[in-house]
Amino acid sequence: MQLLSVVGLLMVSYLIGAIPSGMIIVKLSTGKDVRQVESGRTGGTNVMRAAGFWAGLATALLDVLKSAVAVWLARAIFPLSLSPWYAWVHVLAPIAAILGHNYSVFLIRRDIKGRIRLGGGAGGAPCVGGSLGLWAPSVLIIMPIAAAILYFVGYASIATMSVALLSTLLFGILAIFGITPWQYALYGIISFIILSWSLRPNIYRLVKGQERLVGMRARGMKAVAKNS
Repeated sequence: MQLLSVVGLLMVSYLIGAIPSGMIIVKLSTGKDVRQVESGRTGGTNVMRAAGFWAGLATALLDVLKSAVAVWLARAIFPLSLSPWYAWVHVLAPIAAILGHNYSVFLIRRDIKGRIRLGGGAGGAPCVGGSLGLWAPSVLIIMPIAAAILYFVGYASIATMSVALLSTLLFGILAIFGITPWQYALYGIISFIILSWSLRPNIYRLVKGQERLVGMRARGMKAVAKNS
């Protein structure tokens, strides 16, 4: 019975994560299909390209909330006060939400070869949401650092993956001091694997030196081009 409850929670977490916030926002605000814009992803970055800053910000916030809600449900139904092993459920719930976000059953389609594909985002915002649900103050640490990486390093894909690595480091430190269970550190590791897999095309472009720059480095490159 308990196993069925856990499986049910993970299915609900996946479905919450699978809600295509970005696609809905772009469709309502512009009538476009965000999957036909740039990367084709439904996350905040691509929504910003398709419908502007505020649409992108709203999408990012909703995507953060999806994963946080999954953790809050897990913590409410399976509190650590009943069993320390419920920490695993707390970790798996946001992982399920990230998978739902990246591979949404609501965005199922066939590619040109007739293969079934599940659309979605890259998972950065839901990864932040999972950290928020596991330990709320984490966003005050993770978000400023990730934003600085985006601005100064200039690659959205690196900033996205850094969220998972920062979560791993933060929850590892918290576990050492007994503030959160050690299993929470694994959340960041598993998230990093999922995000890296979703960002394979971006990683390939990074290796080839073809990834799009943003932030300060993008401005610097434009200034150099303008003055040359």
